[in-house]
Parts: sequence; C-alpha cells; structure tokens
Amino acid sequence: MIGNKTVVYTSGTFDMLHFNHLKMIEYARALGDILIVGVNTDELVASYKSQPIIPFEERIALMKAIKGPDIVIPQRSLDHTDKVDKLHFDIFVVGDDWAGKYDYLKDQGVTVVYFPYGAGVSSSNLKKKIYENYQKLQEKVDNHLPADIEIKK
Repeated sequence: MIGNKTVVYTSGTFDMLHFNHLKMIEYARALGDILIVGVNTDELVASYKSQPIIPFEERIALMKAIKGPDIVIPQRSLDHTDKVDKLHFDIFVVGDDWAGKYDYLKDQGVTVVYFPYGAGVSSSNLKKKIYENYQKLQEKVDNHLPADIEIKK
C-alpha cells in the first residue's frame, strides 16, 4: 500500500498481445488504485520457454500504450520477493497457468490471484497455429506441380 492506495502488480511476457492479456490487465486494474505491470525481458523469457516473437522493447511499448497500467517496468526475475519491498504491492495477479508458483508471496502479506485464462488463447497456442499454417502453405508450394511432371536433378 502506498498512502491509502491499494497497489496491484501483474506481470508476464505479453508476447503477441491478445484478448486474454487484456482481460487479465483489466481485472488487475479493477482490484486496486495503482496498477504496475512488469514485462518479462527477452533474457528472462529465454530462461524458461522459447524466445518471444515480439522483441522486449516493443512489448513494453505496447503495455505502456494500452489503457490500464499506471506504471510499466521491465521484469528481470520470476522471484518477486524483493519487488514486494521495493514496489509495496498488496495484490499480485498472474495467469492460472502459474497456479501455486507464487504462493510464497502470501507470507509477505500479498494477496495472490491466479487469473483464469480463457481456454485455447495464449501466445504459445498462437505461435503453434501460425507454424502449422506455415507448414501447410509450404507443403502446397512444394507440391504445386502435377504428379506426372518429372523434375531432373
């Protein structure tokens, strides 16, 4: 808490910004007076999953441009112990795909909310769908000639 204001912190990669990201930020915004959004750096993301499609500088700019966050900061660690002391947040909101991971923050007096993501919408699923569609297009291109034409090698 800062003054009499409730501080909410949420964070994520926010790669390929989509509807569930916006829903989570809107939800977090409604829980308090000040919303701080941490955007995972490329280095941090690479430590636990594949490299983001959208570079960090663009992802953080997108977060700053949308309605909701009061403050947008880089997030360089998944451990939020020090952030509680530095940012004085009361509530932490994260997607329910991280359920249980941040329960340790409760010992610091933080309310932890695991936001239920909508089924099927995630940056990882979007990447997979794009890749699968690319593969189908590639197969079409590779097989565009009639079967009775012989190609000399």
